[in-house]
Amino acid sequence: MQFSGRRRKLAVHSQNDLYSHCLQLYVQPPLENISLSEFETFAVERLKLLKTVENLGVSYVKTTEQYTKKLHAEISNLNFPHKAEVVGPSEYEKRRKDHISHFILRLAYCQTEDLRRWFIQQEMDLFRHRFNDLSSKYKTEFLHKNNLKYDTLSADEKMTLKDQLINSTFGFSGITIVEQDFYKVRPKFRFFPSYTSAYPSLETWKVVFNKLSLTARSLPAVQSDERLQPLLNHLSHAYVGQDYSIQKNIGKISLEQIDPLSAKSFPLCMRQLHKSLRENHHLRHGGRMQYGLFLKGIGLTLEQALQFWRSEFIRGKVDADKFDKAYAYSIRHMFGKEGKRTDYTPYSCMKVILSNPPSQGDYHGCPFRHSDPELLKQKLQSYKLSPSGIVQILELVKGMHYQLACQKYFELTHNIEDAGFSLNHPNQYFMESQRLLGGVKEIKKEVEVPQKVQENSATNGTSVSRQPNTTQAMEEMGDLDSYFADE
Repeated sequence: MQFSGRRRKLAVHSQNDLYSHCLQLYVQPPLENISLSEFETFAVERLKLLKTVENLGVSYVKTTEQYTKKLHAEISNLNFPHKAEVVGPSEYEKRRKDHISHFILRLAYCQTEDLRRWFIQQEMDLFRHRFNDLSSKYKTEFLHKNNLKYDTLSADEKMTLKDQLINSTFGFSGITIVEQDFYKVRPKFRFFPSYTSAYPSLETWKVVFNKLSLTARSLPAVQSDERLQPLLNHLSHAYVGQDYSIQKNIGKISLEQIDPLSAKSFPLCMRQLHKSLRENHHLRHGGRMQYGLFLKGIGLTLEQALQFWRSEFIRGKVDADKFDKAYAYSIRHMFGKEGKRTDYTPYSCMKVILSNPPSQGDYHGCPFRHSDPELLKQKLQSYKLSPSGIVQILELVKGMHYQLACQKYFELTHNIEDAGFSLNHPNQYFMESQRLLGGVKEIKKEVEVPQKVQENSATNGTSVSRQPNTTQAMEEMGDLDSYFADE
């Protein structure tokens, strides 16, 4: 923090007061200065936490022991606060990180209705978990601190209103009426029945958040800052996980293996692209990029890629000479042999879902996000998925949990109950499938090591430390787009 004189003393006092409790409604935005490196680190780590909240919310019943245990572990691993009783400098830093990271992602995820809806839902679930994890003393302290002065129902009142309370506790399966705290809600906060559990404070926060998130888009300081706006745009598409731009599997896949692998180890998006390429002997711009980078990531060499695409295209309307003139350059560029010679990164799930949606005649994109539900149902039926499994996938799609729908597809096609991982990347899908099936043993997951790329700031000349697969990867994708001719 960079303050001076009286202003610094006032600011420190204000921050200490702001972080006096481990939980907050995020009404007051942060006032301090932070580095660009810290800005991005905080944002990426909170995004990891929210992705865990999403995955656990679908995989487990909320408030169950498994859900609570796994979410506690992730909160602890990422150094976010969750216990009001803990005090000290390290806890202060956790609360500071919680506060700042929330507002960074609020800026990043206010840009579209879909992003706002996803962000609000995950923050609500995280808040609900943290609130319910507090003791009665700290729950009351939190409510009063935020001017939510609800009276707690006594044991006698809970028994009198037992039937009404049972009807109001959706989302709290596994918790009895005796164990759960309930509050008398003022009429102006009556978003749910008059007697309910933690929902009044949750809904109050949701109203505040909705208003503030919408106004964030109009902040001129953010929109005009050449350092921040690209970061915010990229965070909304961010993938947090293994870096598949590191090519240590080159040459481990033969061209003859692609057809059988597509049926048993490709995610649905890549299986769809492969099938369309075999049937039409051509893929348009978006499909070539998405599928070409995926094949590169699973181990195809440049020579194999040129042979693969050439042999398929000349079966259609493209002769060998036209292929060499119109398409070969872009494939070599993809492998870092032309142009800026950048080793481009395969598309993550977030990139596939949120950018470059397919139009008529295209086959790229995410089938769970971009397909008509009825057509998706027919496709899943053609792959012999069970009716109950198809229903589960369509329910996840309806709830806009596209990556979780793909993970359920993985479980159904591999005949397992729990995939044991959180799906973030098509190449991750392939590697996990091969690991499970025992095929292509040379392909192993690399140990995830944080990589830092030093970039010079255009404004102050200082080095900025970036996390992998966020800004850098998205910039690479935008650069590569311009080199692909479309037909």
